[in-house]
Amino acid sequence: MSKYKAAPRIPNQNRHWPENSITHSPIWCSVDLRDGNQALAIPMSIEQKLEFFDLLVKIGFKQIEVGFPSSSNTEFEFVRRLILENRIPDDVTIQVLCQARKHLVKKTFDAIEGAKNVIFHIYNSTSPSQRKYTFGMSKEQVIEIALDGIDCIKQCIQEHKFSLPNIQLEYSPESFSMTEIDYAVEICNAVGSRWGWNPDNKIIFNLPATVECYTPNVYADAIEYFSNHILHRDCVIISSHCHNDRGTATASCELSLMAGSERVEGCLFGNGERTGNLDIVNLALNMFSDGVDSGLDFSHLNYIAQKYTKLTGLEIPLRQPYVGDLVFTAFSGSHQDAIRKALKQRSKLPEDSVWDVPYLIIDPRDIGREYKEIIRINSQSGKGGAAWILEQDFGYFLPKAMHPVLGKLVTEQADFLQRELSPSEIYSLFDSTWINQVSFRKLEILDFVETHVDGSESSSNVLCRSVVRIGDKKYAIGSKGNGPLDAFVASLKNNRIVEPFTISAFHEHSVGSGSDSDAVAYIELSFENGRKSWGVGLSSNVARAGVNAVVSAINFSNGCYGGK
Repeated sequence: MSKYKAAPRIPNQNRHWPENSITHSPIWCSVDLRDGNQALAIPMSIEQKLEFFDLLVKIGFKQIEVGFPSSSNTEFEFVRRLILENRIPDDVTIQVLCQARKHLVKKTFDAIEGAKNVIFHIYNSTSPSQRKYTFGMSKEQVIEIALDGIDCIKQCIQEHKFSLPNIQLEYSPESFSMTEIDYAVEICNAVGSRWGWNPDNKIIFNLPATVECYTPNVYADAIEYFSNHILHRDCVIISSHCHNDRGTATASCELSLMAGSERVEGCLFGNGERTGNLDIVNLALNMFSDGVDSGLDFSHLNYIAQKYTKLTGLEIPLRQPYVGDLVFTAFSGSHQDAIRKALKQRSKLPEDSVWDVPYLIIDPRDIGREYKEIIRINSQSGKGGAAWILEQDFGYFLPKAMHPVLGKLVTEQADFLQRELSPSEIYSLFDSTWINQVSFRKLEILDFVETHVDGSESSSNVLCRSVVRIGDKKYAIGSKGNGPLDAFVASLKNNRIVEPFTISAFHEHSVGSGSDSDAVAYIELSFENGRKSWGVGLSSNVARAGVNAVVSAINFSNGCYGGK
């Protein structure tokens, strides 16, 4: 493995960042319209960029890098339209990117003419490989490139001082992550001294992991080292700009905030060159999950994701943190059961109770997502998930003891189909198994009459007469009981047309609301041989629902004598 070697460590012997935590929001700067846009196979049109800019403003970004005006007419015209059409709110600062070259600086100033608040972002590459392969220059010569750019900016400011009242400088030693740390400090100190240190108009030193080569802890060491060695720290804002080449951009940025950076550049959902930039949504919602207000509004995350996809043409991965379609789902049975129990109990608590639902880092409702997305059913699902679907989507509150029976049926069906089941498929399976048992009906009620013996409907002394069919045979049966259910059960037992049983569990509730609601009954039968069977009955009549549930349970167990 001599071809590769780890990036140099940072001589940060007295590091303090591991003891720190993120307690407040950084300054956010979206680079979607520049860094993100340049990484698209088909860059956005001006109209698309205008729509994207409006979206970023709605989310709450106060600093937005709008482009590289000197690079193309499209970029130039977009910036001009933002200014001339008064699309930039007074509290929003636009940022423009420019290489440290005089003619590019001058054209960029032409683009921003008339803007109220501008960050002029200038950069040049500083790493040994760039100095060696790209420029063939020494360290001193690369510093002169940066200083020449600063001189040009200062000259242009003088020429535009009445039409550009508020300009802030941002300087990036590009490839900071691959630049010797002492040289990065040296070139930034030179830039600061040439520009002029001013606590009332701080220089932004943006320290990009242009190519992520550090582990996150080493990037944090680099940030803290820079913070401790830059001159006039009170005149400086340290900004991080993390790429995701090693897949740790979010972690690197979080540690950089602990190490002293005060500002973050990134893109929605991590768009950007190669493996992308820092995912600002991920970082902001990580902070949100820790109780820190990010200052950005992601309460309608589905809408933001739809707009992003429409404007960029990029799809968001299914398991992208917070926004992916599968993020707030649970296939595992134990996960489903824990989520279901927690959400049911939390429904009785105040809305602002501390969030502690297992497997869900935040409440999906806080970012505009719905609970119906949480549980999905496949062959790996457990006993609670299907019951949760029936409860939340269809209003059936199955007794807990019935959950394993339903879960087994659903698991077998999902395994047979080799895919997950939709809520409608789960309900259809539940309905055909217990309520409308057309495919395997053994016992069927053809006629049912109940008579209150003393003539009063409130009487518990009831005569039940019914005609039932088992297979091809019909039976006229009847008996008395303390209610229709008791009388019907007695008539089945007395006529010995089904296996002897007792009712070992009974539950009922209404389905729906108002005068049109039905009653649903759940009954467990225990047969003499020890076998148990659940049944479900549905009817507009409460008593008849129980009768139907007995028939359902007998059919489910195939506990009939006749018709075999």
